[in-house]
Amino acid sequence: MREKKKNYLYVQSMYFLISGLIPMRNNTILVRKAQQKDLPMITEIYNDAIKMTTATFDTTPKTIEEQCLWFQDHGTKNPIMVAEQDGRIIAWGALSKWSDRCAYTDTAEVSLYVTEPCQGKGIGTRLLTQLLDEGKKQGLHAVIARITEGNTHSLSLHESLGFFPIGVMKEVGVKFGKRLDVHLLEKLFF
Repeated sequence: MREKKKNYLYVQSMYFLISGLIPMRNNTILVRKAQQKDLPMITEIYNDAIKMTTATFDTTPKTIEEQCLWFQDHGTKNPIMVAEQDGRIIAWGALSKWSDRCAYTDTAEVSLYVTEPCQGKGIGTRLLTQLLDEGKKQGLHAVIARITEGNTHSLSLHESLGFFPIGVMKEVGVKFGKRLDVHLLEKLFF
């Protein structure tokens, strides 16, 4: 049985379009730990979110230099992961320090960004699941999510993976001329 599966996967990866023998687009999504070489694509995805959404309260696009510092601030306990398809990063997620105060060392804040064309296809669920698994392996106990009002897909995603509501911060941000609430959710590892 196992041999058949290996052969099938090998054959599947060898398909070609008949016209011109151009390889077909591979729909395989690889979720892996981010590397410094991924920063340009991570930054591009994040800057799109800054300019077009309320998913982040940053209002000025980030430079690669700024993102390098952000990347270096993440150690093994605070992983950054990416979803890759055909050599292109289509989503990324991070578990960042919740606070620099030592008593919070086992708590992280989650960030998750999926490119618009890839939203609603289960990529965010897969990436967030693997990111949380990695955080748990690294000894995290609590993960906090801050989700802006109106982002029902993100709220549903987090709740489906065991996050529970812990409060709402009322009108704490202003973006695109509107005062916005932020929902706080938490997931505990036991």
